[in-house]
Amino acid sequence: MPGVPFGLPRIPAPRSAAEDHGPLPDVAPAPGPVSGPTRTGFGHAPALPSGSPPEPVPAPLPFPVPGTPAGSAAPPHRVLKSLLGAWALAACSAEETALVEAHLTDCASCADEALRLRDAVGLLHPADSLDLDPLLRSRVLAGCLGRRPARIPVPEWATPYDAETAKLDALLRDMGQAEWHAPVRLRWFEGDRPVERETTVAGVIGHLTAVDGMVAASLGLADPLGAVPPDNRGPTVRTEAFWRTAHGEHRPSAAHGPWREQSHTLIRTASFGGAQVAETAVPYGHFGLPVRDAFLDRAFECWVHAGDIADAVDYPYEPPASGHLHRLVDLAARLLPRALAHRRRAGLASPPRRLVEAGTPGRTLHLEVEGNGGGDWFIALDSPAALGTRELTVAHIALDSAEFCQLAAGHVAPDEAAAGQHGEREAIREVLFAAASLSRL
Repeated sequence: MPGVPFGLPRIPAPRSAAEDHGPLPDVAPAPGPVSGPTRTGFGHAPALPSGSPPEPVPAPLPFPVPGTPAGSAAPPHRVLKSLLGAWALAACSAEETALVEAHLTDCASCADEALRLRDAVGLLHPADSLDLDPLLRSRVLAGCLGRRPARIPVPEWATPYDAETAKLDALLRDMGQAEWHAPVRLRWFEGDRPVERETTVAGVIGHLTAVDGMVAASLGLADPLGAVPPDNRGPTVRTEAFWRTAHGEHRPSAAHGPWREQSHTLIRTASFGGAQVAETAVPYGHFGLPVRDAFLDRAFECWVHAGDIADAVDYPYEPPASGHLHRLVDLAARLLPRALAHRRRAGLASPPRRLVEAGTPGRTLHLEVEGNGGGDWFIALDSPAALGTRELTVAHIALDSAEFCQLAAGHVAPDEAAAGQHGEREAIREVLFAAASLSRL
């Protein structure tokens, strides 16, 4: 009803029942002389002066009400009571609504019943979140592709990146201009110490654009930084250069469009190239990854930084789907022997216990990741080229998948990781620090 908050029907305050003041309208008044005011069923009216014209008879209702004889002044009590359910559901016509609400001002029992019915109707409509399910896009696409498969499907190794960029895109579309200035704290590990850097939501998207550009350049696509010397292709240097270039941008949300267009182009190129581009090398500064692993790396970083943005703007954010999360955990586990060797070269880890020929079994740490996307990995401890085996396991670490990913992202300190540990303490410590060293700006 107009003017009523929240669109709820108006229920006037209950008054005493009509029968408390006399007989109901459809009951004949007691015979006898009437002196003074004439008593009616709904109140008192003054007697008409001598010679005054009679009061006009109310016109018949302009609409039929079930159970109401044509031409009657108002429907009887039983008819109006039967309309209370429809009135509570807002299913009455305008005329019926007016009659029911007029009746509620005089009938206490119906007013009480109307309140109970209205409360019951409220229980039929539980409050739902206005935020879309982040997996809605994946379910819709899966349903469509199940009926008509894509002529050129996205490779399996690119699907996590496709899903995570779509989720972040949905988050960015939901934000207002002011939220692009929200401070975001980026965290990672350098050596044995945590490092922090504060930027904005726009700065995070610029960082993702710059680092995704390394994959784009390796696939022969346009680099968002233009021509970059080979020694300046590391993620940190590229990000700093991109931030300096975009410093004068007056509209922070302008970073959204170029990033999303670049991600679409990367997915299209990977889909058309397929196996032919999967092993193309992508330089990451002091190391490199094949394109298939670079897409997983970009999906992991997109998810981590989307979580940073969601925390900054107080927005709920879901982790990757179980199958995608397993691929991301698998990439981090496969990179651990290389990260451990890099820390040894930098003097941050103890030397290997013994030399192991490439392709032969050596001392092993059993990494058990529990929960969604989890599994078992056997990490070679003495050489990145050695084979990790269950038979030569000297230590065991058990971690939840979410905490392992937070450790690899540099959001959890190695000494604070809630890990189940058994075996050689030195091997356990070095692997946990190697996992944290996978993080970077």
